[in-house]
Formats: sequence, C-alpha cells, structure tokens
Amino acid sequence: MSRDRPAPAQEVVAANRVRFLTAETPEPRTVRDTILASWRRSVEMQVAADKIEMHFEPEVHLDTRLARSARPVLRGLSERLQGQSVSVILTDHSGLVLSRLTGDSELERHLDRVLLAPGFSYAEKFVGTNGIGTALEVGGPAHVFGHEHYAENLEDLACAGVPIHHPVTGRLVGAVDLTCWRKDAGSLLLTLAKTTAEQIKQALLADASASQLELFQEYLRVCSRRTGIVLALSSDLIMMNERARTSLAPADQATLLAEASEALTREGRGAIVVELPSGPVARMYCRRVGSGDHSSGVVAHVVLDQATSPASMARSAMPRIPLPSLVGTGPPWLHACEEVERVFRSGEWLAVEGEPGVGKLAVLRAVQLRRQPVGRFVLVEARDAGRQPSWLQSLRETLLSTDSVVIAHVDTLDATRLRGVASALHDARAARRKPLWIAVTLGSAKNTKKLQQLLQLFPSTIEIPPLRLHLDDLSVLVPLFLSKLSQGAHLSCSPEAMRLLMRMSWPGNAEQLHRVLSEVVQRRRTGCIEPEDLPPEVHAVSRRVLSHIEAIERDAIVKSLADANGNKVQAARALGMSRATIYRKIHDFGIVAPRS
Repeated sequence: MSRDRPAPAQEVVAANRVRFLTAETPEPRTVRDTILASWRRSVEMQVAADKIEMHFEPEVHLDTRLARSARPVLRGLSERLQGQSVSVILTDHSGLVLSRLTGDSELERHLDRVLLAPGFSYAEKFVGTNGIGTALEVGGPAHVFGHEHYAENLEDLACAGVPIHHPVTGRLVGAVDLTCWRKDAGSLLLTLAKTTAEQIKQALLADASASQLELFQEYLRVCSRRTGIVLALSSDLIMMNERARTSLAPADQATLLAEASEALTREGRGAIVVELPSGPVARMYCRRVGSGDHSSGVVAHVVLDQATSPASMARSAMPRIPLPSLVGTGPPWLHACEEVERVFRSGEWLAVEGEPGVGKLAVLRAVQLRRQPVGRFVLVEARDAGRQPSWLQSLRETLLSTDSVVIAHVDTLDATRLRGVASALHDARAARRKPLWIAVTLGSAKNTKKLQQLLQLFPSTIEIPPLRLHLDDLSVLVPLFLSKLSQGAHLSCSPEAMRLLMRMSWPGNAEQLHRVLSEVVQRRRTGCIEPEDLPPEVHAVSRRVLSHIEAIERDAIVKSLADANGNKVQAARALGMSRATIYRKIHDFGIVAPRS
C-alpha cells in the first residue's frame, strides 16, 4: 500500500498537512493529488481536523441485502486474517458502517474511540479524508496512509477502500474497507480490498439471480391462475402482462407501479384501493415474494372496479398516441416520455438525465416535433466548449435568436463555464420578449455540487430509464433499427437470436443495441439473423462496459469456443492459455459457450 511513498516520507506529509491546515501552500509533489483534493473538500465542508464527532444512527437498518450477500465473503476474509491487526469493514453507499470484523482487540478499541463502528458514517463530510469516504467520493479505489488522513485522530491508521457497484444495475451500493495500524500496512492491502469488493459483487449477482427467479416464478403462477392485470417488480426489475400493457394508459401504469413499490416495504395483505389518473378505480392485491427483509419483490393482481363509468373505462383502455419517430411501450419508458411532454407543454425549463445512449435527445426531438412541428430545434453541444474558445458567446447569441434550445451534456462543463451558462440563461430570459424554452441533458452520475447553481434554473428533472428496465421494447427496437440499417431490405431476427439479445443488460443502452445491429448488417443484409450472426459481445452477459483490451480478449475466447464447438479445452489450447484461465475468464466475462 505504501509502494508509492517510502516510510520516511510520512514526516514530510505530516509537515505539509500542518502547512495546509494553517492556510499555507503545501510543497510541490509532497502530497498525492487525490489526497490534496480530498483535503480541500474537507475544508469546504468545514470538517474538524482535531476531533471526530458524529451522530449515531440508531434507526438505520444494518441487515441490508448488501450486508447479507457480503457476510460469507467478509467472514471468510476475517478468518484468514485472524490474529492480524486488520479490520474488515462494510458500508452502504453513503459511508454508513454496516459491519466490522476485527482480529485484534487493541485495534478494535481504537476504532471504537474514533467511531469507525456500525451505525456511524465515515463519509468525507463527517471525518474528511479516509479510505471509505474518499473512495465513495472519487468513485474508485482509494488508500489513505497515516498523516494523509484529514483528522489527526486517524493518523496512526492505514486504510484501503473500494466502492461496490451492483452487478446488474451498476448502481453504487456500498464500499468495503480494510483498516490496520499504519506501522503494519503493506503494499497488498488495496489489492486485497479490490479482490474482496469483486467477490461481494459476485455474491450480489448470485443473490439477484436467485431473487429474480423466485419473483419470476411467482409472477408466472399468478398469471396462470388469475385473469386481468398482473404486474411484478423489485428494485431492479419490472414485469407486466399483456392485459396491463394494452388496457391501461401509461399514467395509470405508473400509478399502479408506484403503489406496488410502496407495498415492498409495507406489511399486511388485503386490497389497496387506487384511484387511477384516467378515472377508473382499481383494487390491487399485492403479495410480497420472500419473507421479511429477504423479500425478492412484489407481485400484484389488479381488478378494475365494475362501478367505474364506461366513459372512464374507455379512457383507461385507450392507447396513448406514441411520440413521432419513437417506439416502445414499456411503462418506465412511456412514463418518462409523457413527463417530458407535460413539462414542455407547461413551458417550464427542463433537465433530462440518464445514462449514455438511453435516448434523451431522441425524446426531446420527438416532443418538439409533435408540439411545434414547424419550430426550430437548436442543439448546443457542451462537449465542444473546450475546443471552441467562442463557445459561450455563440450560446448567448443562440439564446437571443431561437425559441427552443437544448444544451446537451452540461455535466461535462467545468465550474467556470457552468457559471457562464447560468449567467447567459439569466440574461437571455431578461432580454427576450418572446418566451424561451430551454432543456439540458446530463448523465445519471452528475456532480450535484458543481451543477447546483445551474439546475436551480430548471424546476424539473426527468430521468430517461435505461434499456435494461424496459427490455420488452427490444421486440420493436430491433425491427426498427434493422429496417433503417438495411435500408428497407427484408432482414429479421430469429427467436433464438432475440433471446440472446434479451439476455443482455445493455450497459450502453439503445446506442449499444444500434451499434451491435450495425455490425450484424455488415455481414448479413437479408434473411433471418441467427445466433451465429451476432457479434461476440452478445454471447456474454454484459454486466459492465469492458475496456478495449478486455473486449478483444472476450471476442477471441468466444470465437475460439465457436470454432471448437464449445470444447473449452480445445479453445484454451488454441489460445495458448491454461484450462483454469479460460474457465475463469468465461466466468468473468459471462460468456455462454455453445454446447459441444
């Protein structure tokens, strides 16, 4: 862990920490950039450097799904470290400590004194620079050694923290941290923390798979025994039968899903009476799958009240006219489109957020086309600001001459340019006689502090859902993309190939789907697409976006497996790797090998 700085350098770090805390500038190259940046954040958040004070959270539930999945991993690591002065710590996404396993009584007492214990949060805003809070703040592994800690109470410790992201949703769910005495810290502490975080991700994946299977089985059981509307959902999954999709307006679907989501945390059974936005009254019977805190989700059977007026029932069953050039009927997607259109009609300025490739600009263009078919839609790309010195001046001129403007990727701007954009928007609003409508787009992982001043000008933020939350829409997206890419030639997708596409989580969303189908069309221009026509990445369960080198390696393994008709030994021999290595990489990349 201390590989990048020999032990004597700690005296230099300690001296420069004092210089920093006394408002002097640290000497160049004496403190790592990540640590210095964290110190500055700690000052901005007015964290005390000479003491650790925070409130205990007695009401917080510590036995979370993350804690349960991680427990065997952490217990096994603690047993291997038995007798060594190392503490294994798990936190949630906010830095709140969920569990702590320590193999040394003296270290245990010290951690109690500095409140590094379950029920206390080690976010940077409470204790400044530390392995847990800094890793969560920067979004990646962080090791903090001795005097690099902001709070002097922690200077005898060394810690290595690694964020944990859910393997299916990619959402930040927590962090794992290894803490020991500074004198005992070794160079492998951070490596061990990274390995532990990966093992916890695999445990979460296994838990998610089992939970989703349990929920799916119960959903199928209810569908087979009940007529009418059936829906199911968990924190990562939404399912809805054909009756629900065709007979309910999008707003009604969203209302029922919201009620079912509340049922995830609500005890008791019986009917829930729901007044739907389009008029009908519904009775929803919810059943939680699983028990207690181990619930996998909820399955709901919905009955529309027969006393509802025929006119209201007709309005409920009337399908919504889709936005021009857009397809898809998944409830999360339709709800987002409907909300964007509602805000556009109101004239309020709007922020649209979502992962790359989800279709933020496509929705905005479609709304503009339906509501103002002859109006101008002007797109200003914020990513060009760094390459164009006159970008801000050009934006000011656009705001004065155009009625509708979309500023894309505003979260890529630095703080100075963001202040300039906010100022330009203020000035344009005051100078114009005609109304000005502005929308901005940004990613899901936005820096809220940096964007705070700008987003105050936008009353509403609407999130466009990732493709993995409305996978059923692949059945219409795939034909649409194939028709455009093949320029009208007859090209379809076989059920077997579609099943492979449905199995992916699509971390790159619709943009990734379009790219994959572009590769297919280069090789097959007419006829029916079969599994062997699909690129290698479709033969792997993509839980994350692979690096370029990882993607090359994955593609080589998929090709070798196909050439060897699924024989892993032959494929390994052809690639010049051991059987153990190819088995490990098949597992890591989620490759589904063809059967020999």
